[in-house]
Amino acid sequence: MKLQQLRYIWEVAHHDLNVSATAQSLYTSQPGISKQIRLLEDELGVEIFARSGKHLTRVTPAGQEVLELAGKILRTVDNIKQVAQEYSDNKKGSLTLATTHTQARYALPSVVRDFITKYPDVALHMKQGTPMQIAEMVSEGAADFAIATEAMELFSDLVMLPCYRWNRCIVVPKNHPLAQIKGPITLAQVAEHPIVTYVFGFTGRSKLDDAFSAEGLKPKVVFTAADSDVIKTYVRMGMGVGIVARMAYDEEMDDDLVAVDASHLFQSSTTKIGIRRGTFMRGYMYEFVTRFAPHMTRDLIDQALACSAKSDVEALFADIELPVH
Repeated sequence: MKLQQLRYIWEVAHHDLNVSATAQSLYTSQPGISKQIRLLEDELGVEIFARSGKHLTRVTPAGQEVLELAGKILRTVDNIKQVAQEYSDNKKGSLTLATTHTQARYALPSVVRDFITKYPDVALHMKQGTPMQIAEMVSEGAADFAIATEAMELFSDLVMLPCYRWNRCIVVPKNHPLAQIKGPITLAQVAEHPIVTYVFGFTGRSKLDDAFSAEGLKPKVVFTAADSDVIKTYVRMGMGVGIVARMAYDEEMDDDLVAVDASHLFQSSTTKIGIRRGTFMRGYMYEFVTRFAPHMTRDLIDQALACSAKSDVEALFADIELPVH
């Protein structure tokens, strides 16, 4: 059994069983990958992939278990490389973030700028997707950190570090009736208008739905998007009132819109960084986390990563007041 063979079966499984695409991504030949997979299967005495002719059709039950162990081995190998690099050159390496549009556009720019200034030899990569997608990227080793608000708790191999709390605002054109209301607006007043907001599962959308449901209201959501800027574009077109994260309203760039406070209408949400258990944390990785979440310390991060249960992590942060964005 060779490490290369484990790499091949892992990559094939994560390229939708497309050997040709896998070969391109690994800069090798398709026949070479197919041969090594066959050799591994012959050695193990089981099929990892079921086939129809020359095409792989599915992962077998035995293959599922082999792939799970192969993933752990490959991540351990990567950790060994990270350990060596940390001691040979602790300011050189790579860091891959997986996050949503709102985080990438509004929460991360200054952190990324300052980090790159201090660590110019660290290649920083950013991948965007749904909370489920980015959590999966980290779980499978395709990214180091997942930064999001929703859905990541579904992945038991991720440790969730709470970074900051945030709430929402209603964005409307300056002449909109909601912009003329004196004093706090109500959910009933918001529900009188068509609503443009986040796709379910994005940026605290669940808290929004819960609030309307608790009041017995059925809002008319006419358009949803994953991107705050897209939501604001459709508000400008007159399609409805926008409900977005408060940090997504820029007073200069959005001066044609009015942001109406909605923090009293919805429970606040918490953005978290998800880190896969067993990850070897390079020095610059600790630095990135503490820049993004200043209440974090290296010791606190280590304690959280050592926790075996979600409840233990929550207890660790129970008495820490998170910053509000």
